[in-house]
Amino acid sequence: MKRLLFLTIIIIIGLDGFSQKKDFKKPNYQKIEKNISKEESSLFYDSLMLRFQSGDTTLSLKEKRHIYYGYTFQDEYSPYPFSVFNDSIRSIRQKEELTEDDNLKIIQLADSSLMSNPFDLRAIYYQLHSLRDLEMKDKYNKRLTQHNSVIDAILSSGDGYEMKTSFYVITPSHEYVILNIVDLDFGGKQSLIEHYDYLTVEQNKYGIEGLYFDVSPCLNAVSSMFKDEDNIEEEKKNQDKEDNQKKENASDLNESISPE
Repeated sequence: MKRLLFLTIIIIIGLDGFSQKKDFKKPNYQKIEKNISKEESSLFYDSLMLRFQSGDTTLSLKEKRHIYYGYTFQDEYSPYPFSVFNDSIRSIRQKEELTEDDNLKIIQLADSSLMSNPFDLRAIYYQLHSLRDLEMKDKYNKRLTQHNSVIDAILSSGDGYEMKTSFYVITPSHEYVILNIVDLDFGGKQSLIEHYDYLTVEQNKYGIEGLYFDVSPCLNAVSSMFKDEDNIEEEKKNQDKEDNQKKENASDLNESISPE
């Protein structure tokens, strides 16, 4: 019964944000990067992240958006993060009945995953189940606040109906979370159209065939990664040329001073 109540809470949050007409706002990444870089600003990233990590319920929507989209400018940002901890959690959750020790282990593993990726919504989702089962109210409320802060930021960016009103996400894994939040099932097909991911959905009461997600930060990060690799390779080639030139010069010098 507890798990059913938990799922109902999550779905209601999503449907409310999804079904109500509202003024969506695309994230201005350039402006966000500028805002979060100013130490004297209330939007300074380190300060915002501390509030997010503490489960601050007073965060404004603007602050939530700066926390979520501003993460793409942090050194630790990865568009395609992988968590071995979530694999371990899934293995535990395959049991028919979870013991108290199982739930405590899940909480520990989720904490480990969130240390390296504070927006690992799958880890938060798993942990919320265990926190609720163990009636750890304070930590449950903190994680739920973090979860909802991320969802609020994404839902404020669009409705996903078309490209110009796409949802903006910082990692493709959040696309599937949004599908669950708005009570839609993945239809099995994913397409990359320019800088948009398009996911088909199963037949639904909304009459929606699919949703669009803007994944610009992901593509930019990958592009930057390849550029860095190309630069490293180019530097290596230049260094090799320089080393070879030095060897040739040294050889020529030896020949010129060798006695006949």
